[in-house]
Amino acid sequence: MPDRARVIAISRFGGPEVLVPEYRDVPVPGMSEVLVQVAAAGVNRPDLRQRSGHYPPPPGVTDIPGLEISGTIVALGADVGEWSVGDRVCALVAGGGYAEFCVVPSGQCLPVPEQFSHIEAAALPETFFTVWHNLFERAALKAGETVLIHGGASGIGTTAIQLARAFGADVFVTAGTDEKCESCLVLGAREAFNYRTGDFVAQVAQATSGRGVDVILDMVAGPYVARNLTCLAIGGRLSIIALQGGRSAEIDLETLMRRRMTITASTLRPQPVLDKARIAASLRSQVWPLLEQGRIKPVVHAIFPFDQAAAAHAELERGEHVGKVMLSVE
Repeated sequence: MPDRARVIAISRFGGPEVLVPEYRDVPVPGMSEVLVQVAAAGVNRPDLRQRSGHYPPPPGVTDIPGLEISGTIVALGADVGEWSVGDRVCALVAGGGYAEFCVVPSGQCLPVPEQFSHIEAAALPETFFTVWHNLFERAALKAGETVLIHGGASGIGTTAIQLARAFGADVFVTAGTDEKCESCLVLGAREAFNYRTGDFVAQVAQATSGRGVDVILDMVAGPYVARNLTCLAIGGRLSIIALQGGRSAEIDLETLMRRRMTITASTLRPQPVLDKARIAASLRSQVWPLLEQGRIKPVVHAIFPFDQAAAAHAELERGEHVGKVMLSVE
């Protein structure tokens, strides 16, 4: 194993061009950590925000971007019992994914599903952890309910559509083009609304005969919050996972109370390691069998070589993707 290896660093805050290759010391796993030789890494919107200076890593976390990886375990901490050197894993990380070697808390690792490539495996952690925790645990989506997923063609959206359908929910989505809407329908959405050409509030009301939906998964926030509440059925739940439309919103609290609605929100990166390990264990028991059976699969839009991370960021920022943008590190 080398002492130093390639990483993609943020040379200064700015556009994609600030991403530069560097050599850094290979990290050493702590007591409950594993060292993974990275084969692939996912590119996510939080990476873009970190690069531009708006999403600093939590205290004690490397400044190397990257929140999800797949690869092979090459070293173990002294307290790691479940995993072995040579195991193929994918993992959620708080940072450091854009690197040839990455240290991971062992509880945040999951086995690479059989027949999955490392690219497909690295496309799983960030979106599956996020969707499972926010849609099924926090918003308590159940079979027979209806859900509206904003950004249906995104990595989060394509994951949420498949998981919601697999667990028996009826899915509506919004997306920004007719082509993206069609892609969402192919994945299992019942209806897809182009938010650029129509009013999703009126469209949801018409599609549900005025009842509204039981759950909404929202990555926009801002002005969408009040509109989302209008779309919810009595007892409905709104789960906010990102703030692309802004961090402030004005809502009618009387409507919230009278219709017995719930608003929940979370972000994954700063959660304690034990909480992420609990989510990983739930995914392994509830969702990984579906991956193994081929019932659901990540949607990969584009794959870029490791040294073209800047191009990968530019691709994600263009917003024309359906599914995930990935880096091949091998």
